[in-house]
Amino acid sequence: MVAARDGGLCRIRLPGGRLTATQAQAVAQAARTHASGAIELTNRANLQVRGVCAGSEHALSETLMRAGLGPEADVPAIPGHDAAARENACAADDLRNLMLSPLAGCDPEACFDTTQLVAPILDLLQGEARFAALSPKFALLVDGGERLAALDHPHDIWLAALAHEDSVAFAFGLAGTPCDGALGAVTPAQVPALIRALLHAFLDLAQDDKRRMREVCAVHGAHAVLQHAQRYLDFAPLRDESVCRWTRASVETAARLGAHALHADGTGYAGAQPPLARLDAGTLDALASLAQTHGDATLRITPWQGVILPNVAAGAMSLVLAQLRTLGLVTDPAAPLARLIACTGSAGCAKSRADTKADAQRLAASLPAQADVHLSGCERSCAAAHRAPWTLLAVAHGCYDLYARDAAHAGFGRLVASHLTIEAAAQRLAQPPRSTPDV
Repeated sequence: MVAARDGGLCRIRLPGGRLTATQAQAVAQAARTHASGAIELTNRANLQVRGVCAGSEHALSETLMRAGLGPEADVPAIPGHDAAARENACAADDLRNLMLSPLAGCDPEACFDTTQLVAPILDLLQGEARFAALSPKFALLVDGGERLAALDHPHDIWLAALAHEDSVAFAFGLAGTPCDGALGAVTPAQVPALIRALLHAFLDLAQDDKRRMREVCAVHGAHAVLQHAQRYLDFAPLRDESVCRWTRASVETAARLGAHALHADGTGYAGAQPPLARLDAGTLDALASLAQTHGDATLRITPWQGVILPNVAAGAMSLVLAQLRTLGLVTDPAAPLARLIACTGSAGCAKSRADTKADAQRLAASLPAQADVHLSGCERSCAAAHRAPWTLLAVAHGCYDLYARDAAHAGFGRLVASHLTIEAAAQRLAQPPRSTPDV
């Protein structure tokens, strides 16, 4: 629970992005009773309840705990260690970022069902007090080879399943994505031990101002981090030619929205996203009811700030999509609001220089086709874990600098134009690229 301009902010970690319909209903009721009713979906596949009323923090937390949403629900029962485990869990609960594919466990094309790894990984994260020192943004990706995965998000540690000889192995790397090439591979049973060793190596090597793996790798190099991690391992990762030459197949992130069959009988999933990642308690309740009626009574929150209803029968798919649209959710990846990301903005964040949510709604009305834009109220880039093709960085109320993604420039990319209104930004986005910025 943290303070925000619009009241308290309660972050809810969802292991692997999975939320049961019953839990969704509990979140909706808690948001109505103890907060403003506004709920946000995050780019780390979690939820945030906004506008928590002063004095209601404990009651809200208790409600969520009873629904199985919180550290006490995740801590394993260890005879003689329950109290210590819960204390460590509460300290480590900010490590919210164990990310799976939204299709984990239900995509027949996957190499491995990564939902089997959630419990042992969370056990180790919450079982060692030292890991509470990790940044809340420290992210772990465990990719089973599904057709939809967060390959556009950089991760501090990533693991990706691949066929190896007559079995399955997990390639791994640091400070990037499975598209960057692997440092080695381990068996599925070795995954938790490898993660533990890499986390200890990171904490051993990180100085006080180094919060992310990319910063440690920039100083020491990824191979040095792995060599240091070997001190905590009783096995050596595989490093044969098939592993070192392996590359992850690309994914089409547009498949996060709309209807998609996964099985021969047409059973599949329906994907949608709330405009600018925010919905109200009533909408979350309605999503839970849809999942109970036409799915498997679960929701999968996606790292693109959307939601997937898995295991929807072919005959129900068109009805589910129609009801999602009736709820005001976006189901078409070409829609303007599917191509816009905006942080909370000045209405809820004191650090934001502009009301990015309201400005994004205005931009949607004139957003050029094919333009994908991120509106950020400050340099922290809270709403986007990846570098967007275009970024509008607020410099004042209603005024933005425009950046284009460019491999030669760090951060948001190359500065294209300065001090634009939303209307001027829409016009500039529609123009051909220029080699020099407008000032």
